Amino acid sequence: MFKNKILLITGGTGSFGNAVLKRFIDSNIEEVRIFSRDEKKQHDMRVAFNNPKIKFYIGDVRNENSLRDAMKGVNYVFHAAALKQVPSCEFYPMEAVQTNVLGTENVLNAAIFNKVSKVICLSTDKAVYPINAMGVSKAMMEKIFVAKSRNSKDTIITGTRYGNVMASRGSVIPHFIDQIKTGKPITITDPNMTRFMMTLDHAIELVLYAFNNGKAGDIFVQKSPASTIGELAICLKDIYNSEVEIKNIGIRHAEKMHETLLSKEEFMVAEDLGEYYKVAADNRDLNYDKYFSEGSNTLVLNEYNSFNTRRLSVEELKGLLSQIL
Repeated sequence: MFKNKILLITGGTGSFGNAVLKRFIDSNIEEVRIFSRDEKKQHDMRVAFNNPKIKFYIGDVRNENSLRDAMKGVNYVFHAAALKQVPSCEFYPMEAVQTNVLGTENVLNAAIFNKVSKVICLSTDKAVYPINAMGVSKAMMEKIFVAKSRNSKDTIITGTRYGNVMASRGSVIPHFIDQIKTGKPITITDPNMTRFMMTLDHAIELVLYAFNNGKAGDIFVQKSPASTIGELAICLKDIYNSEVEIKNIGIRHAEKMHETLLSKEEFMVAEDLGEYYKVAADNRDLNYDKYFSEGSNTLVLNEYNSFNTRRLSVEELKGLLSQIL
């Protein structure tokens, strides 16, 4: 599907971009463009991969002109650039808006201007019933790409939404490992807190599934298992044969006990595709009366969250961890 094609990844120096390169760089893809604002990370990637198929573009999604230039001749875009850290977005919510909301509009405008064939926007479970600035900004990102998809004509815009990507930069697993290696207590918020568990390979598979099967405005969710934070800490202690203490520090500000991948409202209309769910765009026109006079099915009682999904056993969790450590 990528034969002789050019792919651009926004935020491409992150965990997702590196994983995509490892997957595709030896394929028959013509070129992969890494678009980001961090020249040091770009230099590190340039040295590590040392491959002429990879081209690096310094720029910021907040600047549409830099995006337009980088997207000339591009066939596909994976939009991964975002502010993702909950605490930093809480303290600087307008920064989250500038990158996650306005930045996404810039990416889509540049893609439409350059007649890019497909754009896949990466979202997060925190966009569902959001309680923090990061989640709110990603929820708005989803609204923007769905709205843009209605009139983008030559450019098909779809999205993916996933939970915790295990061992990705800034996630809890590297933090726990660092605490273990330095002999510090593992600090967990609540042992019964649950999070979806998926590897970077799973994240790429989800994006590729959306790429192959998505229509304008679709949002795809992978059916992912979950684990409690307490069991995750215990598994890591076992893997590293560590005797460090596990210390409960309580739920932090702007943090949920369980994360949600599909709201009740979305679950009601989602299409079950086996390993995935698809939520199609609401494509009613601008006749607002339809939003008030035409109803739908009875509301379902359940959302799809990290508490009611399949729970990983300790051995299954160890097996997943062994794939990434």
